[in-house]
Amino acid sequence: MIAQPGSERVALVTGGSAGIGRATCEALLDSGCTVVSLDRDPSPIEHARLEAIVVDLTDRAATDAVAADVVRRHDVTTVVHNAGVIRPALVADVKLDDLDALVELHLGAAIRLVQAALPAMRAARFGRVVLVSSRAALGLATRTVYAATKAGLVGMARTWALELAGDGITVNVVAPGPVKTRMFHEVVEAGSERERGIAAGIPVGRIGEATDVARAVSFFADPLNGFVTGQVLYVCGGTSVGSLVL
Repeated sequence: MIAQPGSERVALVTGGSAGIGRATCEALLDSGCTVVSLDRDPSPIEHARLEAIVVDLTDRAATDAVAADVVRRHDVTTVVHNAGVIRPALVADVKLDDLDALVELHLGAAIRLVQAALPAMRAARFGRVVLVSSRAALGLATRTVYAATKAGLVGMARTWALELAGDGITVNVVAPGPVKTRMFHEVVEAGSERERGIAAGIPVGRIGEATDVARAVSFFADPLNGFVTGQVLYVCGGTSVGSLVL
């Protein structure tokens, strides 16, 4: 039996106010979902089926309170955990406070939000969990804490895929390469020679757009794609099979 959602699909998207998260919210809205966006910044999207909540997902108590409120009011059956921070540093300069913050944001928030949504997913015999990792999980200079925690998402997804498959819940990972987002341009200046050099080194010859990644997220979130779980899809222009120097 193929699990199907009810008439209304509610998707919870973290980091939904900009970049990949914003593009994902727009794609899910276009597919008919009601979307709840969690971000530390207000959402620029105006849509009748979008609820935007401002929250700092590195704050465990705040995350728990928001999650409880959202699932009290909505039967969330899709969770897209996209929120992320880089905090680059060479290994000699890595700060354990940065590691703690990224563990809380990338891993801890994912666990608590999925835990909050599980009762509704199990009741519906349907669920979609998409975790947004990074090509950097394969290794990239200055990305110790970012790569470690983004790689951790892959391990969690594969574990959850095994645990939740019997409930009609799929869990997959999208791992973007260089994408033109605010976070990317905090590290690489837009329009710079460095940006052009990065683009030239990507096998497909360009830096990605947020919509490239949102389409991959939408594939995993689609109710019809229930036979795909525990997978990692690199949306990276070929950098996961080649080399990448930032």
